[in-house]
Amino acid sequence: MLKERVLKALSNQVNAEFYSAYLYLGMSAFADRAGYKGVANWLYVQSQEEMAHAVHIYKHILERGEAPSFADIKAPQASYDSVKEVFERVLAHEKHVSGLIDNIATIAMEERDHATYNFLAWFVAEQVEEESSAEELVSKVKLIGDNPALLYDLDTALAARTFTDPFPPAAAD
Repeated sequence: MLKERVLKALSNQVNAEFYSAYLYLGMSAFADRAGYKGVANWLYVQSQEEMAHAVHIYKHILERGEAPSFADIKAPQASYDSVKEVFERVLAHEKHVSGLIDNIATIAMEERDHATYNFLAWFVAEQVEEESSAEELVSKVKLIGDNPALLYDLDTALAARTFTDPFPPAAAD
C-alpha cells in the first residue's frame, strides 16, 4: 500500500509522462510537416519511450495495491521556428522531468517507502541519459547553424533511431 503523498506524486508523474509523450508526438508532427523525417522519427521514438515510462509507473501503482488518478493532458505546442528550437525545448522539458522524478524520490524517502525509492532509481538514471542526449542534440544543431547539408546529415542520422521497450514483458519460464 502506498502512502497518500507517494500515490499522488506517482499519479502526477503518470500524467507528466503521458504529457511528455503527447509533447514529443506534437514535435514529431511539426518536424514531419517541415520535411525533417529523421527528426520526426527521433521525436516519435521519444514519444514511445515516454508512453512506456507512464505505463511502467502506472503498473507500479497497481502492484502496490492502489489505483492512479488521472488528470487532463494539455495540448502541446503545434509549431516551432526551427529544429534548434525543438531540441532546446526537448532539453528544457527533460530537465523539468528530472526535477519531477527527483521530487518523487525525495517524497518516497521522507515517507520511508523503500520499494518506491528503489523503483525510481531506474528513472533517476534514465533522466541523466535523457538530458545528456538532448544536450548533445542542442550542441549539434548549434554547430550546424544554417548549413543545410549538415542539417540533412543530422536528419538522416536521426532516422535510424528505433524504439526498444525499456520494460519488456518477462519471459515465460
